Amino acid sequence: MDKLRLTGAVLALAVGIVAFYYFDTQAQSVRVLMVVGATIVAALVAMTSGYGKRTWEFAKTARLELRKVVWPGYKETMQMTIIVFVLVLLIALFLWGVDWMLLKGVKVLTGAGKT
Repeated sequence: MDKLRLTGAVLALAVGIVAFYYFDTQAQSVRVLMVVGATIVAALVAMTSGYGKRTWEFAKTARLELRKVVWPGYKETMQMTIIVFVLVLLIALFLWGVDWMLLKGVKVLTGAGKT
């Protein structure tokens, strides 16, 4: 029975997408609302399956865990952002230097630098 419900959900979503392209003479907002409506119907049908119920329980549990997270303050966020920028700059400069040295080495080995 779950496979039938999930198939129905996929079909509802497919009908919404097909309707979006089939009614191309309609206003864009109407066509988008058709897809949104089909997506809502597909989600509701999928939620009646065992898989949908487990997914919903997982989402509720994940939301509870998200509330337990201690988010960094402004100062800590700015410090970490600056550290990331500095490290990215240093790594970029290092890679540029390695690339430059390899280029010079290839020119010396191939004689491309001499005229």
